Amino acid sequence: QVQLVESGGGLVQAGGSLRLSCGASGNIFSIKTMGWYRQAPGKQRELVASITSGGSTNYADSVKGRFTISRDNAKNTAYLQMNSLKPEDTAVYYCNVEGRLATISFRPFGSWGQGTQVTVSS
Repeated sequence: QVQLVESGGGLVQAGGSLRLSCGASGNIFSIKTMGWYRQAPGKQRELVASITSGGSTNYADSVKGRFTISRDNAKNTAYLQMNSLKPEDTAVYYCNVEGRLATISFRPFGSWGQGTQVTVSS
Protein backbone atom coordinates (compact mmCIF):
# COMPACT_ATOMS: atom_id res chain seq x y z
CA GLN A 1 0.00 0.00 0.00
CA VAL A 2 3.06 2.23 0.22
CA GLN A 3 5.50 2.56 -2.65
CA LEU A 4 8.97 4.05 -2.43
CA VAL A 5 10.89 5.33 -5.43
CA GLU A 6 14.59 5.99 -5.04
CA SER A 7 16.88 7.84 -7.40
CA GLY A 8 20.25 9.52 -7.54
CA GLY A 9 22.77 6.73 -7.23
CA GLY A 10 25.69 6.30 -9.59
CA LEU A 11 29.45 6.23 -10.03
CA VAL A 12 31.56 9.06 -8.66
CA GLN A 13 35.22 9.63 -7.90
CA ALA A 14 36.46 9.92 -4.36
CA GLY A 15 35.84 13.40 -3.02
CA GLY A 16 32.78 13.85 -5.20
CA SER A 17 29.13 14.28 -4.31
CA LEU A 18 25.81 12.60 -4.98
CA ARG A 19 22.25 13.32 -3.90
CA LEU A 20 19.79 10.54 -3.29
CA SER A 21 16.02 11.01 -3.29
CA CYS A 22 13.27 8.81 -1.91
CA GLY A 23 9.63 9.55 -2.61
CA ALA A 24 6.79 7.77 -0.81
CA SER A 25 3.30 7.37 -2.20
CA GLY A 26 0.18 5.37 -1.49
CA ASN A 27 -2.37 5.15 1.27
CA ILE A 28 -0.34 7.25 3.70
CA PHE A 29 -1.80 9.14 6.64
CA SER A 30 1.47 10.23 8.19
CA ILE A 31 5.18 9.51 8.05
CA LYS A 32 7.14 9.40 11.29
CA THR A 33 10.65 8.55 10.20
CA MET A 34 12.48 8.46 6.88
CA GLY A 35 15.91 6.93 6.75
CA TRP A 36 18.71 5.73 4.53
CA TYR A 37 20.50 2.46 5.07
CA ARG A 38 23.30 0.89 3.09
CA GLN A 39 24.65 -2.57 2.50
CA ALA A 40 28.07 -3.30 1.08
CA PRO A 41 28.98 -6.74 -0.32
CA GLY A 42 29.54 -9.21 2.48
CA LYS A 43 28.39 -6.78 5.16
CA GLN A 44 25.22 -6.23 7.12
CA ARG A 45 22.81 -3.47 6.29
CA GLU A 46 23.54 -0.42 8.43
CA LEU A 47 21.81 2.84 9.21
CA VAL A 48 23.34 5.83 7.44
CA ALA A 49 20.98 8.60 8.49
CA SER A 50 17.41 9.15 9.58
CA ILE A 51 15.07 12.09 10.09
CA THR A 52 11.80 12.42 11.97
CA SER A 53 8.75 14.41 10.98
CA GLY A 54 9.89 17.09 13.40
CA GLY A 55 13.29 17.34 11.78
CA SER A 56 15.42 15.49 14.31
CA THR A 57 18.29 13.73 12.62
CA ASN A 58 20.57 10.82 13.41
CA TYR A 59 23.77 9.89 11.58
CA ALA A 60 26.22 7.03 11.56
CA ASP A 61 29.57 8.17 12.92
CA SER A 62 31.23 7.29 9.63
CA VAL A 63 29.19 9.88 7.69
CA LYS A 64 28.88 12.73 10.19
CA GLY A 65 30.03 16.00 8.69
CA ARG A 66 29.87 14.61 5.14
CA PHE A 67 26.24 13.53 4.64
CA THR A 68 23.09 15.54 5.24
CA ILE A 69 19.58 14.13 5.38
CA SER A 70 16.55 16.31 4.78
CA ARG A 71 12.89 15.85 3.94
CA ASP A 72 9.99 17.63 2.33
CA ASN A 73 6.95 16.62 4.36
CA ALA A 74 4.51 18.02 1.80
CA LYS A 75 6.00 15.76 -0.86
CA ASN A 76 6.69 12.75 1.39
CA THR A 77 10.24 12.84 0.07
CA ALA A 78 13.59 12.43 1.77
CA TYR A 79 16.97 13.43 0.44
CA LEU A 80 20.50 12.37 1.28
CA GLN A 81 23.21 14.79 0.22
CA MET A 82 26.52 12.94 0.20
CA ASN A 83 29.69 15.00 0.00
CA SER A 84 33.38 14.10 0.25
CA LEU A 85 32.55 10.55 -0.77
CA LYS A 86 35.03 7.80 0.00
CA PRO A 87 35.51 4.37 -1.58
CA GLU A 88 34.22 2.83 1.64
CA ASP A 89 30.87 4.53 1.02
CA THR A 90 30.34 2.16 -1.90
CA ALA A 91 27.16 0.18 -1.25
CA VAL A 92 23.54 -0.28 -2.20
CA TYR A 93 21.58 2.44 -0.46
CA TYR A 94 18.04 1.69 0.70
CA CYS A 95 15.34 4.09 1.76
CA ASN A 96 13.16 3.15 4.72
CA VAL A 97 9.93 4.85 5.71
CA GLU A 98 7.80 4.31 8.83
CA GLY A 99 4.43 5.83 9.49
CA ARG A 100 0.71 5.16 9.57
CA LEU A 101 -1.69 4.24 6.82
CA ALA A 102 -4.88 6.16 6.06
CA THR A 103 -7.11 3.33 7.27
CA ILE A 104 -9.79 3.27 9.96
CA SER A 105 -7.25 2.00 12.51
CA PHE A 106 -4.34 4.10 11.17
CA ARG A 107 -2.30 0.92 10.96
CA PRO A 108 1.43 1.47 11.23
CA PHE A 109 3.62 0.56 8.28
CA GLY A 110 7.24 0.21 7.39
CA SER A 111 8.46 0.07 3.81
CA TRP A 112 11.77 -0.37 2.01
CA GLY A 113 12.84 0.98 -1.34
CA GLN A 114 14.36 -1.16 -4.06
CA GLY A 115 17.85 0.17 -3.44
CA THR A 116 20.16 2.34 -5.50
CA GLN A 117 23.83 1.59 -6.15
CA VAL A 118 26.46 4.10 -5.10
CA THR A 119 30.00 3.38 -6.28
CA VAL A 120 32.93 5.56 -5.29
CA SER A 121 36.16 5.02 -7.19
CA SER A 122 39.56 5.81 -5.73
